[in-house]
Amino acid sequence: MEPKGLYKRIVDVTMMRHTSLSVNKMASYCLTVTRLQLVLGQGARRLHVSAALNAKAKVAMSRFEPGSSINYEHMRTNINIVRKRLNRPLTLSEKIVYGHLDDPEGQEIARGRTYLRLRPDRVAMQDATAQMAMLQFISSGLPRVAVPSTIHCDHLIEAQIGGAQDLQRAKEVNLEVYNFLASAGAKYGVGFWKPGSGIIHQIILENYAFPGVMLIGTDSHTPNGGGLGAICIGVGGADAVDVMAGIPWELKCPNVIGVKLTGSLSGWTSPKDVILKVAGILTVKGGTGAIVEYHGPGVDSISCTGMATICNMGAEIGATTSVFPYNHRMRTYLEKTGRGDIAALADEYQDDLVPDPGCQYDQIIEINLSELKPHINGPFTPDLAHPVEEIGAVAEKSGWPLEVKVGLIGSCTNSSYEDMGRAASLAKQALDRGLKCKAQFTVTPGSEQIRATIERDGYAKILNDVGGVVLANACGPCIGQWDRRDVKKGEKNTIVTSFNRNFTARNDANPATHAFVTSPEIVTALAIAGTLKFNPETDYLTAPNGEKFKLEPPTGDELPARDFDPGQDTYQHPPGDGSSLRVDVNPQSNRLQLLEPFDKWNGKDLEDLQVLIKVKGKCTTDHISAAGPWLKFRGHLDNISNNLLIGAVNIENDAVNSIRNQLTGEYGGVPDVARHYKKNGLQWAVVGDENYGEGSSREHAALEPRHLGGRVIIVKSFARIHETNLKKQGLLPLTFADPHDYEKIRPDDKISIKGLKTFAPGKVTLTAVIKHKDGSQDTIQLNHTFNETQIEWFQAGSALNRMKELQH
Repeated sequence: MEPKGLYKRIVDVTMMRHTSLSVNKMASYCLTVTRLQLVLGQGARRLHVSAALNAKAKVAMSRFEPGSSINYEHMRTNINIVRKRLNRPLTLSEKIVYGHLDDPEGQEIARGRTYLRLRPDRVAMQDATAQMAMLQFISSGLPRVAVPSTIHCDHLIEAQIGGAQDLQRAKEVNLEVYNFLASAGAKYGVGFWKPGSGIIHQIILENYAFPGVMLIGTDSHTPNGGGLGAICIGVGGADAVDVMAGIPWELKCPNVIGVKLTGSLSGWTSPKDVILKVAGILTVKGGTGAIVEYHGPGVDSISCTGMATICNMGAEIGATTSVFPYNHRMRTYLEKTGRGDIAALADEYQDDLVPDPGCQYDQIIEINLSELKPHINGPFTPDLAHPVEEIGAVAEKSGWPLEVKVGLIGSCTNSSYEDMGRAASLAKQALDRGLKCKAQFTVTPGSEQIRATIERDGYAKILNDVGGVVLANACGPCIGQWDRRDVKKGEKNTIVTSFNRNFTARNDANPATHAFVTSPEIVTALAIAGTLKFNPETDYLTAPNGEKFKLEPPTGDELPARDFDPGQDTYQHPPGDGSSLRVDVNPQSNRLQLLEPFDKWNGKDLEDLQVLIKVKGKCTTDHISAAGPWLKFRGHLDNISNNLLIGAVNIENDAVNSIRNQLTGEYGGVPDVARHYKKNGLQWAVVGDENYGEGSSREHAALEPRHLGGRVIIVKSFARIHETNLKKQGLLPLTFADPHDYEKIRPDDKISIKGLKTFAPGKVTLTAVIKHKDGSQDTIQLNHTFNETQIEWFQAGSALNRMKELQH
């Protein structure tokens, strides 16, 4: 039975009215273009037609927001101002970023050094992070969002049986959260994509991304939109609140890494192999603080959705975002997704949507696509790159399980029509020879539109017949929403996925699962063969009749010949005025909790902070705030805080979620000890290693330590999003001036942070006094990257507190 929550009840007369208006405008536009072409001649350039219409024709950012128009002219003006100031050619990344500056004439611009104040065009939030973002927006007291914004229900659907059953169960289990998000969206002017719509990044690509747009999203894989020539950046919820509130958004001026592509893709090599190769070159932190900009003649051999795949997984190298220049592949995709008017406008402004000749990159990587081999990365980290032809031998030598237990295709990285078609072409070859997958096989469509279209065109049936289970249009196993039952926890096994991330225990909560990421084509081939030792380029399969055969290289249409089937309508348009609507949060709820402001800084140095845990090795946001079954508490800060750092390795005993309580002498779980310290008025610090907080954009990894009494996080280096999230919540993210000083801190130390009274952007170090239990001390220097605004966040207790101060 369909739930009867508010998200099902709101009648969207407004959307129907706007849609009708948009269609009428388009019809009028097309008629006028035809008449002008008759006068000017069929050979007249589109530029002439557009110029003739410019005075009255406006192109909407999306069909859902006819009142919000694309303003390329404003972006061009900003670009020209900055180009003249800097007196040099600009990269594409710079054009789009600087084209969105709040003050292009006065903004100090120095790549890798200054903070930019920007005006993004729109905001997108997935349901797991939208809960906290909307709770913070409600706390701001503002009546309505200032820019077009959307919520996407994709993270809370657990894969268990199959698409329809799993979706229905999710609607019932998460009804309270869905109702909250739908009602908050309606009240504050935020569009709401219901559960079953699809994965946020696929929905953005199909509806909201376009060349030159700047979009921020509360998910680390927001850069997916770079495949459509957009600057799309993953952020925490507090950053989204700034933009929704109409406040300029701050970003450290990114460096630009150029990836020059030559040659062309063919055979078994796919777009995924480009980013798998780049990840192997740059590692998980090599892109930190930079935008990765792809260019060169090889770009044109990659489909628009293939470019999106490459940009999506750029999150795994720590990049701020990734982007491709506008070309005919993007134009075709825009036209196929009903946005021919945007394509026509982009054509007119194409010079602003490609890099200037002679522009300079901070680093250049060159990849010849004609020589690139299929890759597979892992296990346990997405930058451990291997050519597929070598993985069997490497796995055998390393003691990794060779048998492939499960192959999983789809996710926000690889769930396009082209991906599904190429996978189905391999599945059909196997079926024609009487073979099915030896491994379990799952298929996750990226959106309702993709699901409906692959079902109509027969791909879904082929994938099902070969042994696949088609899951819901959602994130599912990619983010740990997988009720896996074929292996026991702790049992060593191998899975291959077309996902983007393969950290320990990420997909199935089993730390012994060896997860490898690769293309959907290679996943399908390995699922059919059932072993990592199979190289589809050279090896043979054996049919039931004993006949040996090789798989032909995969093929598939870039886009459907018959256009996309939109499937079910799953969008809820916000009413024109939602001020009279109520958003209720039950005080007894264990899923949602209104936020209380964090305490302000008391104006003194931080004295005798207890080391809560000294973390050993990799510590991602999955280690700091686990996903999977914990996703259901993302709207309840106190409950979600019970997973604080439960995946981090304690250097004292090499154990997870086991630290010594320095007040009692007993060992306990990390959140339990943190709560005990907070109850007893003892503030604490965390000490970590390199690239601390890599992975997801989840700000819960910053909210939880703040909520449980943490004040300082001291590490060798931070991932970009996590460092910003910590600052937003009033914490001090600091790095060792000398990374070797990590060794000086012991798990039972107390740390004092000196110099906070003179804390300033120009004074980049603070002093830490480390007090050991034996009475000895060490004094070390710690670096910070705070600017003036961020110091105000710290002093106010959080960025949200500071926003409220400025309202009075």
